[in-house]
Amino acid sequence: MTLAHTIRLRAARARANVVRMVRSSGAGHLGGALSCIDIVAAIYSTMRADPANPAWPERDRFVLSAGHKCMAQYAVLADAGYFPLEVLDTYGKLGSKIPGHPDMHKLPGIEANTGALGHGLAICVGMALGLRGTRAKVFTILGDGELPEGSNWEAFAAAAFHQVDNLTAFIDVNGLQISGSTEDVMDMEPIDAKLRSFGWDVRCVDGHDVEQLIEVLAGVPFTAGKPSAVIARTVKSKGLSFAEGDVNYHYWKPKDGELAQAEAETQVEIDRLERGCHARRVA
Repeated sequence: MTLAHTIRLRAARARANVVRMVRSSGAGHLGGALSCIDIVAAIYSTMRADPANPAWPERDRFVLSAGHKCMAQYAVLADAGYFPLEVLDTYGKLGSKIPGHPDMHKLPGIEANTGALGHGLAICVGMALGLRGTRAKVFTILGDGELPEGSNWEAFAAAAFHQVDNLTAFIDVNGLQISGSTEDVMDMEPIDAKLRSFGWDVRCVDGHDVEQLIEVLAGVPFTAGKPSAVIARTVKSKGLSFAEGDVNYHYWKPKDGELAQAEAETQVEIDRLERGCHARRVA
């Protein structure tokens, strides 16, 4: 199986497991989880890490700055073997190891508590500075609705000033946030030009195109002495036909029939990709 196919299949299973968590809890931040899940799957499929030894000192680090999208991270961590899949069925339950925002004290593979938007990038700058002289890289995902937080721009400036080239920030640009379109709420475009003006080297990709994600991840750092940013254009609630691009699914409380439809649609994609694996093996 090629790396690209492995990532696609991991992302498809993760989408199904996001729906599984919503069934457990009755609600969840669906839209952003599904917009970034291909990116999360690509990062975990290429970064240096060991699910059997999540505290391995030489590991790469990943921090989900947009912590409300945590169902994507939980789903990929479970698929990668960090913890049993059955833990996903505790989402939304009292005492769960997978709360509504990531908690590093509850779950292996979580590097930092996030959720108050605008904090994750600064944490990653500190991590990357501390890891200088090692092979370890630091990756993070921010949402486009998170960018207006001023602390992000202090961190962007600090990372460039200190030449933190072992840091890569993905910006999940799905164009929507809880209260509407990012264009109407607080337009931050052109994002790529702003980041270049802050001293970052920037690439722009389709955040659902696995080959493009593999290529940018293989190329970081893009320039020695500069932090790397990837502007990933995505679709909110990607993979669910009734929810794609709809702000009403930023936080999802399923209506009658929606959960069953979501489960059916995600399983169809898994089956399609698994058939592709089988066909390659037979050939």
